Amino acid sequence: MDRKGLTLIELVVVVVIVGVLASIVIPKFANTREKAYLASMKSDLRNLVTAEEAYFADSIAYTTNLGPAYRTSTGVLGPTITLTGDGWTAMVGHTTTTRTCASRSCRNSAGVLSFANLAVTSGSFANCAILPSTGRY
Repeated sequence: MDRKGLTLIELVVVVVIVGVLASIVIPKFANTREKAYLASMKSDLRNLVTAEEAYFADSIAYTTNLGPAYRTSTGVLGPTITLTGDGWTAMVGHTTTTRTCASRSCRNSAGVLSFANLAVTSGSFANCAILPSTGRY
């Protein structure tokens, strides 16, 4: 007998294998997109830290309006900057996720940056990156 094609059973097996592989890959892809949005928000907050510290170096005060000195990436909402007695806090969001990122910067009594961190939150804070006490990345 001279066979030159696939049987129906062989085709069904191939389709099932492709379906199983697709069901594994698609959720991983969705998680990768979420990570990319969070990375974009964290990057914008790091840039905000740099802009706020540059403003502080010039005027010995923090500001809630950096003007053209700071811009967010496409899709990033905010920042919402709140000045505190010893520094500032900021929060950003993204148009495609419900999670947000927050940053906080504090100076000690001598005026030295003593604390800065980033956190990703979806209702409660979960540290995603903590900067060293020197304030350097």
